[in-house]
Amino acid sequence: MKILIAPDSFKESLSAEQVAKAIKKGFQQHFKTADYQLVPIADGGEGTLEALINNAQGELKTSQVEGPLGDLVSARWGLIDQGQSAVIEIAEASGIALIPAAKRDVLKASSYGTGQLIKEALDHGVKKIILCLGGSATNDAGAGIAQALGAQLLDDKGQMIEKGGAALINLKQIDLSNLHPNASNTEWLLACDVDNPLCGKLGASAVFGPQKGATPTMVTKLDHALQHFSEQVEHLTHINHAQSPGFGAAGGTALGIALFAQPLLKPGIDIVLDTSHFEQKLADVDLVITGEGQMDYQTLHGKAPFGVAKVAKQKGIKVIAIAGSIGEDTQGLDQYFDAIFGTTRAPLSLEKVLEEAETNLVRVATNIAATLKLSLP
Repeated sequence: MKILIAPDSFKESLSAEQVAKAIKKGFQQHFKTADYQLVPIADGGEGTLEALINNAQGELKTSQVEGPLGDLVSARWGLIDQGQSAVIEIAEASGIALIPAAKRDVLKASSYGTGQLIKEALDHGVKKIILCLGGSATNDAGAGIAQALGAQLLDDKGQMIEKGGAALINLKQIDLSNLHPNASNTEWLLACDVDNPLCGKLGASAVFGPQKGATPTMVTKLDHALQHFSEQVEHLTHINHAQSPGFGAAGGTALGIALFAQPLLKPGIDIVLDTSHFEQKLADVDLVITGEGQMDYQTLHGKAPFGVAKVAKQKGIKVIAIAGSIGEDTQGLDQYFDAIFGTTRAPLSLEKVLEEAETNLVRVATNIAATLKLSLP
């Protein structure tokens, strides 16, 4: 029996790799001789870097760069495809988790450090940048990335504007004469799991700004600043991305790259599955097991388990999902998942649920395996 285990992480408790190993441990209680293949996955957010590096047998690197508020941070990035492609996760250098809640400042947070990672990759000679959007502290429309790569964003006096989203309202001139020579000759692939536009009621500032500490007044200020930046970019590119789908991801990051290149935005799970050669790994597989921290109707909107199940079902393979919890609305999930199991053993506090995550996951996986074994001759 060949079993492929391809889960996402259980947020705040277990990485995708830990989840996969726990499921395998449970199944091995009843299927000791099965052929297990572990393929940890992600959908563009937390854990995507590790998933891509591990599944592609890439090389992980660490660099010292600016954090979202200018402090020095240690950020990981990686190389795959024999060093021809770089994988960079915005959360590593510009993530919200890098700033204590009391110190978050969405008006000034910058993606500059992510740009420094990209510059290092370009200096290395990569031909492709895979940028994973998710978990950012920033709302600067990727201006910090452009600045780190040599773009000069100037005010009406010809002086460099400050870093951060709010300062973009002062932008009057963009000078690309010192842009990194490889920046516009590189393939840019952006992994995201939302299709929000840059500006407006469904834009980066309105939808994701409050999660980063923005008050209603700050949301309005940032939205105006990003709208202004999109107009300034339009002067150079002749394209206004204020309403382009996906440009609202990670505080509008795609716009800063669109200043000098033509980034391709694609669901993160599709990028992970493609890069991992997932379809080929399904050859001769009898059962696929996937999952994530919580499963509900939102799972069908680009989340990792849906991506896995969709490919597996196309090949007629049975799919079981294991989630930390199952939401109230699960409409439509039964079209892609043959069975769905939750791991929470009883009404518990969130702290206790997170503490018991691995133990409960192994227990549920063991019971699923026992049930499956009952149906075998």
